Amino acid sequence: MDKTKCMAALFDFDGVVVDTEPQYTIFWDEQGRKYLSKEDFGRSIKGQTLGQIFGGHFAGMDEIQQQIVSDLNEYEKHMKFDYMPGVVEFMKSLRAKDIKLAIVTSSNDLKMANVYREHPELTTLVDRILTSDSFTRSKPDPECFLMGAKVFDTVVDNCVVFEDSFHGLEAARRAGMKIVGLCTTNPREAILDKADVVMDDFTAITVQHFESLLDTK
Repeated sequence: MDKTKCMAALFDFDGVVVDTEPQYTIFWDEQGRKYLSKEDFGRSIKGQTLGQIFGGHFAGMDEIQQQIVSDLNEYEKHMKFDYMPGVVEFMKSLRAKDIKLAIVTSSNDLKMANVYREHPELTTLVDRILTSDSFTRSKPDPECFLMGAKVFDTVVDNCVVFEDSFHGLEAARRAGMKIVGLCTTNPREAILDKADVVMDDFTAITVQHFESLLDTK
């Protein structure tokens, strides 16, 4: 850890800050049945960006892609964005210690506008919100988390990432940052080897736990 630089907590959004993954599973299950005649499609693409889903399953299907984007935008207008247990209190405790906070999400600005309507206070809980419109490469590329360090003028050794998806966990590892994995999207045993710490939610984690990951002594 570089004590001349600030510490930073970088949070993925869906499945980490808000409990939206079950709602997305419902949406993508419907798309799988409608266009691909596949069941349980939502589970198979968990953690992938829209571009990755289209490239892997809807390549060359331009009209269908456009329809899915339109349907998804409409669906997200009516979603619920319930906070994960303990996350708001944990964020406030970090800020009280002058630790920098950023949301680093594969969601775009349009989707986040829906979130702000339900949670206008979100922008006051963190210092920065970095969306997919800020990046050129998607997770598992580490660009988004490296940008998170850059906007705070800090180093990767001072950053802790909170993630739930395989692609996000890989991106954090490739960025060289400490990782707290949340078993909200995937089973605990599936991410144990992909994170430094695994937890169910934020009810038990403290600032002291956070600092211990960075070896602040």
